[in-house]
Amino acid sequence: GPPYFINACSGECNPEHLKYFRFTGRLLGKALMEHQNVPAYLALPLFKHILYTPITFSDLEFVDTELFRNLSWLRENSDVDALSLTFTVRSGLGSYTASGDVRELVPGGAERIVSDENKDEYLRLVFQDRMLDSIRPQLAELLQGLYEVIPANMLAVFDYQEMELLLCGLPDIDVNDWRRNTVYLGAYARMGERNKVIQWFWQWVEGLSYEDRARLLQFCTGSSRPPAQGFKALASNDGLFRRFSIQSMPRGEHLWPRAHTCFNKIDLPRYANFAELEMFLSRSIDMAAEGFSMD
Repeated sequence: GPPYFINACSGECNPEHLKYFRFTGRLLGKALMEHQNVPAYLALPLFKHILYTPITFSDLEFVDTELFRNLSWLRENSDVDALSLTFTVRSGLGSYTASGDVRELVPGGAERIVSDENKDEYLRLVFQDRMLDSIRPQLAELLQGLYEVIPANMLAVFDYQEMELLLCGLPDIDVNDWRRNTVYLGAYARMGERNKVIQWFWQWVEGLSYEDRARLLQFCTGSSRPPAQGFKALASNDGLFRRFSIQSMPRGEHLWPRAHTCFNKIDLPRYANFAELEMFLSRSIDMAAEGFSMD
């Protein structure tokens, strides 16, 4: 299933919810301290919160694919005042859907129309509300419980990928199963695995360590672990099955691969040789671990 993130409406489900978050934090801390793996696949932004790593706009897709898609459209298009949006969100069990109680993002937000001039502020406020403000009490308790067992400064030496590997263990990634369940798009569609670049890609993957394979999978899909049923059951953030795909990219301004985690897809430039592919892909998964994003 999809990775876990905090439910902003947990208090409506259980009045004792904050105690549960404190307990969960302690449980995660104990598991880390005693080197016990737990099947708790947390969403990437939650690992970033734990490690005080800055949250970026692209992280929203790991939590709410539909909201990410809507806000991306808003960011890239003009004449948004025609949508009659206001500086409000919906709270309660219908948060960010058609139901729920309206809550203002700023004083007087219900009367303030979103326009091309102020949409950047609106995007920032909605993003901040979804990723932090709406879950602040639960997140505070979770972190408090975790840091009671392992102080934050002891965790600061890890990046979020290492943190996931520590908590969940090193995944068993079957490269042959991965290959069998990969779709090729663009210029790679006609020849598929017979294409030179595709052959180099799988040659590179087979030569990776277990940890780097997990980093690559996380770079492409948002999770370092394949589904229990194998790569045929790989799903996107909306829960629909979506196989791993490799899309061709022309040799343009840069030779960096580009990942689309909500689609389990990687855009792979048409490299000239194996060494070129190896250099750019290796650097990409290293930079992703440091919080670098091409988006």
